[in-house]
Amino acid sequence: MRLIFGSNGYQAPVATFGFHSSHEQVHPSALLAAVQRAEQAGFGFAMSSDHFSPWSARQGQSAFAWSWLGAALQATSLPFGVVNAPGQRYHPAIIAQAIGTLGAMYPGRFWAALGTGENSNEHITGGVWPRKDVRNARLRECVDVIRALLAGEEVSHDGLVTVDRARVWTLPPEPPPLIGAATSTATARWCAEWADGLITTNAPAEHLREMVDAYRGAGGRGPLRLQVHLSWAPDEATAEAIALEQWRSNVFPPPVCWDIDHVDTFDIVSEKVGIDVVRGVVNVSADLGRHAALLAEYAELGFDEIALHHVGQEQDAWIDAFGAKVLPELAA
Repeated sequence: MRLIFGSNGYQAPVATFGFHSSHEQVHPSALLAAVQRAEQAGFGFAMSSDHFSPWSARQGQSAFAWSWLGAALQATSLPFGVVNAPGQRYHPAIIAQAIGTLGAMYPGRFWAALGTGENSNEHITGGVWPRKDVRNARLRECVDVIRALLAGEEVSHDGLVTVDRARVWTLPPEPPPLIGAATSTATARWCAEWADGLITTNAPAEHLREMVDAYRGAGGRGPLRLQVHLSWAPDEATAEAIALEQWRSNVFPPPVCWDIDHVDTFDIVSEKVGIDVVRGVVNVSADLGRHAALLAEYAELGFDEIALHHVGQEQDAWIDAFGAKVLPELAA
């Protein structure tokens, strides 16, 4: 976050606005072209999802994020992050190796946000989907394992995850930041114990303010990041249609979104969801000024980096529109 000093000495926060790469919705080749276009349009960073399955059959994709991240870091000069859930689908030693390799190849440009995941991705290994308190404990073990490996240590560990004499041999000059992913104030406070920053998703301003206060109040360090779901089109009806078609399976709060185990179930339970419900989780508007105003409000809450996720599958038009109108307005 930059600070702009006015004539009265007031320090106005200026967040950096980035591009969210949604692998569940866009083919990786098209997504690579989109993130290159976003950099040219003025977006300041990028982040990536990491799913095995989409949230709806209508989304229709789910590429392997770590292969794509290497290509995207090479094809752009942007800083990148990824949201990852170690402990079940991924062994933490493998994630440490992946983080270490990208950090070594692109020093200072990569961060990883770590969370407890969703059953829709993790069930593929055939393991039992644990209770949330067990998933939290497992993640905490994974964080310690990953940090030790990125520090060059040989690690053995017996607990909710098992590690036997692991060592990551290719290491970056400095370990990339490990960010805490949270949607509740309780998790935000817990992340403050171990994270190098916090990331959450858009929500009513009061809840976001409580998230910031919970993390900072518990001693949380590092930058605050926000992922914002939005839908834009030149007319309101199209913006609504895009949001409803692509994102109505993503409206369910925890624990529902954590515990549903299959894409078909998401499509069944979201069949009757209407646009009013979708508007509760997606900023839907044809008005670029309205989008700019909402993003400015998020920045004023204290978020340093804000990743924009247009929930449509076609990315070019909104990237160009936001690059031409929204980003300059926010910078001004």
